[in-house]
Amino acid sequence: YGFINTCLKSLVVEKYGEETWEKLRLQAGVQDSFLTFEVYKDEITMQLVDKACKILGVPADMVLREFGEYFFEFCKRSGYDHMLRTLGGNLYEFIENLDALHSYLALSYQAILFFFVFPQEMNAPSFRVEKNEDGSMHLHYYSDRRGLCHIVPGIISAAALDFFNIEISMEIVNQTEEEERTGKKEHIVFLVTQNPVFSYKERNEFSSSSQYLADSEKQVEKQLNKEDLEKAKNTFRERGSSVCPVKKSHWKTIRGIITLGKGKLLRGFDPVYPKTLWIDTKTFCNGLPFHMVFDKELRVKQAGVSIQKIVPGLQTTGICLDHYFSIVHPEVPFTISSIQKFINSQFVFQTRREMMPESWKQRPMLELRGQMIWMESLQCMLYLCSPLLRTLHELEERQMHIADIAPHDVTRDLILLNQQRLAEMELSNQLERKKEELRILSKHLEEEKKKTEALLYAMLPQHVANQLKEGKRVEAGEFKECTILFSDVVTFTNICAQCEPIQIVLMLNSMYLRFDRLTTVHDVYKVETVGDAYMVVGGVPVPVPTHAERVANFALGMIIAAKGVQNPVSGNPIQIRVGIHTGPVLAGVVGEKMPRYCLFGDTVNIASRMESHGVPSKIHLSSSAYQCLKYKNFEMTERGEIEVKGKGKMHTYFLVRNKTATENEIMGRP
Repeated sequence: YGFINTCLKSLVVEKYGEETWEKLRLQAGVQDSFLTFEVYKDEITMQLVDKACKILGVPADMVLREFGEYFFEFCKRSGYDHMLRTLGGNLYEFIENLDALHSYLALSYQAILFFFVFPQEMNAPSFRVEKNEDGSMHLHYYSDRRGLCHIVPGIISAAALDFFNIEISMEIVNQTEEEERTGKKEHIVFLVTQNPVFSYKERNEFSSSSQYLADSEKQVEKQLNKEDLEKAKNTFRERGSSVCPVKKSHWKTIRGIITLGKGKLLRGFDPVYPKTLWIDTKTFCNGLPFHMVFDKELRVKQAGVSIQKIVPGLQTTGICLDHYFSIVHPEVPFTISSIQKFINSQFVFQTRREMMPESWKQRPMLELRGQMIWMESLQCMLYLCSPLLRTLHELEERQMHIADIAPHDVTRDLILLNQQRLAEMELSNQLERKKEELRILSKHLEEEKKKTEALLYAMLPQHVANQLKEGKRVEAGEFKECTILFSDVVTFTNICAQCEPIQIVLMLNSMYLRFDRLTTVHDVYKVETVGDAYMVVGGVPVPVPTHAERVANFALGMIIAAKGVQNPVSGNPIQIRVGIHTGPVLAGVVGEKMPRYCLFGDTVNIASRMESHGVPSKIHLSSSAYQCLKYKNFEMTERGEIEVKGKGKMHTYFLVRNKTATENEIMGRP
């Protein structure tokens, strides 16, 4: 399920950042997000872990352990906190009931497991724990998948510290591949040693409570007279020496049966058993309709009435249980020794199709789930179980009814509750899918928005475009000094007369693409193109002190770039004329339907005159442009006075080259 991959993504994003996750998922070749209840291939998770090790430069065991610790916290945040806390009162009980938790979750999620998630047809990891005399434990971990065992110490350590306030260390003491269970399993044995962890406050509370108990003992001893003490001793003797066979002091004896304060026992609970069992055989078989008792040879000694009804063969005393049932979970051989070894696990039996009545041949086989209890005195095993049914649909498929299940059996409630839960999960799954679809649409929308903005910013200055998007009016702005450039193609009219229109379009497009790239290289603003005329400005819309140098370098680049554009008539490179002038302008947006950012003022006219009175493949400068470039490492030659239409005589110059910049730098090449 996507729950695992979502957790792994959350870990990487939270600890290493979004960029690391993006790099990781791209290298692993997986999507960005995962649906919680969607089943994904194991290879995706393994690929993510493998790439994480390489990108982070961390060994696999450390990555898996960190993932285990984080997964525990992720489960808590995802709403499993209370469920996990109630598994056991100590770490041993917690681990002992992990398989039971898996079994419960499988009812709703089909295959969501606490330590890993696999599709239902695959085998889940299993756990078996053994206590040692020195207080340590041996945790047996069985799994079909190799190399994932290092997740276990991460989760168990986090659970021990959070739920039971103890720090533990876990080391692998044995690692084998065994066939004890049906099919080869990786069998890892961890040695778990634990030490209590007390905060300063807890130590004080512990010391205070110990002192309180000691003071209470003295106080009660004073209050008890000899007669009460003797009566208590007699009462204890009547209960039998088997309750506490070790010889104790008078106070320890009294403490075992006397209550202090508000009725809290100072020692553990000791059950009382009747001398005879007050229930007859018929009532037992009716009250527990799905139980079975079998001996070491798997011969059935007793069975509940409902399971007899479904599997009539059980009515024959002494038949072999493994002829009628197979063990689905845990995956162990059907022998008493194997069952005893995994006796703390929940056992799932499945009926064998060939042994079922003819009416059951077309139905799905019935599964039973329950616990095994070894009865030492009878040398028999008691299997207390219930039908393993998840939904009303599964009940109907087997042509069973709620009435077939005992009234006290919570399986009745589980079927009905799970039916409702599955409907809620389906709704949740649909909502999650819609959310994912919206996320993808939002991502695509954001990409399209960026494309639209890029197109808009190519037509208008960014700050002007943003003001127009917000519905604001763009005020015209005055720029005291800027540099304007005009260019055109020499003999453009003659070329147009001798060529097809498409040839002209291709020629201009080839030229303008080169010029447009140079505007980015030299950071000048392209104002407009009209036919073969190309206009740029430096220092507008953002004033900069280097406007003249930028436009001059751009002009030098234009002359070089034009040599790469072919004249469709002659086949030779085209020639362009360039004119530059520096002065003040007024700039503003004109129009609403197709707004244009235009420049106004005599500076525009003079720049245009410099271009029209220019020389092919030369850059014509006005005197004001020359003064701006005079001390800026540019080589310029004097043209002298010329007659300019509408302006009279003007002193002009030609720009030759940049003394310090190479051609590659001018063209923006690496």
